[in-house]
Amino acid sequence: MRKGQANTVRAMADTVEPDRFRAALGALPTGVTVVTASGPDGPSGATANAVTSLSLEPPLMLACLDRGSRTLEVLRAAGHFGINGLAAEQEDLALRFSSKDPHPEKWREVDWVESSGIPRIARALLWVACELRDLIDGGDHLIVTGGVLEAERVAGDPLIFHRGSYRALG
Repeated sequence: MRKGQANTVRAMADTVEPDRFRAALGALPTGVTVVTASGPDGPSGATANAVTSLSLEPPLMLACLDRGSRTLEVLRAAGHFGINGLAAEQEDLALRFSSKDPHPEKWREVDWVESSGIPRIARALLWVACELRDLIDGGDHLIVTGGVLEAERVAGDPLIFHRGSYRALG
């Protein structure tokens, strides 16, 4: 970066409206996950697409959750969380866990088991159990990092989010 360029970049970033930013990033397809945790009142979960591997050695994951997320509060108290990568046919779960419904309603009739003390959604393509490591300021979200305790995958096509819609990759 050239001298003086950092100020220009910052000034430009401050002028981008959230809707325009969201529309631009919608061109990049992302995988759809449900981040889960267990609390004293049962399982909690929230749909998230800002989720990725962070490190292979040691194995670390990263997920971004809205600061107002009830799942974030449960995750923080529990000290661990799960990442369930949804399959193409699980759009209904993506919609369910993105709602503001109370946690018991979100989990009604959802097929799940507990793995490493964390809710694991049945038939998800990807399962990663994590021990909470860091909570980092990320604007209107918190960046959650976790050390990987378990990681499994099953065959199938992923559910992706692209241009404001859920889609199958295939």
